[in-house]
Amino acid sequence: MKSFTVEIVAVGNELLIGKTCDTNSNWLAQQITKLGGRLRRVTQTPDELEEISEVVREALARRPDFLLTVGGLGPTYDDKTLQGVAQALNQPLRLNPEALRMVEEKVRQLAELGVLKRPWLTPEREKMATLPEGAIPLSNPVGTAPGVLIKAGGTTVICLPGVPSEMKAIFNLHVAKLMAERSDLKYAEGSLLVEGIPEPDLSPTIDKAVERFPEVYVKSHPKGEEAASKIELHLSAYARSLEEAEEKIREALQWLEGEALRLGGRVKRL
Repeated sequence: MKSFTVEIVAVGNELLIGKTCDTNSNWLAQQITKLGGRLRRVTQTPDELEEISEVVREALARRPDFLLTVGGLGPTYDDKTLQGVAQALNQPLRLNPEALRMVEEKVRQLAELGVLKRPWLTPEREKMATLPEGAIPLSNPVGTAPGVLIKAGGTTVICLPGVPSEMKAIFNLHVAKLMAERSDLKYAEGSLLVEGIPEPDLSPTIDKAVERFPEVYVKSHPKGEEAASKIELHLSAYARSLEEAEEKIREALQWLEGEALRLGGRVKRL
């Protein structure tokens, strides 16, 4: 069965000081999983050239099929992601004609809407069209900065904006289909809420489920304080068809439900 691996590098000081929660990586993880991929690592790094470059080099050394960077594509002084990627790949930065056309078109549209007071190319706007040599710009239907795709050996590096609406739009328009072509797996999941059984007492049952259903990943999530004995069991599985994956989940959920009831617990499908 075909699948693909992904790493994410989330760029931004705001992530590391706790000002912004990294919802982008969470959303991407969900999409990657649904497409049959396996997200192996998420790394957060500050808006510093050497840090970005080092993190990208380290990720490439692990040879994921896709490396996604998120954030740092804008016009300001601290938007340094493309510089960091170029440095990691030993590629110069060049003004990309197609990316420049995309930026110009977006500037024109915003000027017509009365959003921009200076509807011409500035050095800051040209910065968003300055890409590592050999890169392909990805049109941004929501914002100005294009996404960027560049091959690095067997890894496809894709740079996405940090604004969630722009990141999602570029991913859905350009990236999802590239990933879908790399996998023939379908993903399914399900959850069971178990009450009245402390996690240590439920743990042997979880171990048995893992042995009985080796293709289903079972993860326990205690809810609230331990004394409340409320645990969510989240099950996930891959298969060649959605129906097959869902059947694996159904069988495992049914078995766990019966075992939890036998132990005197209360259960609820989520």
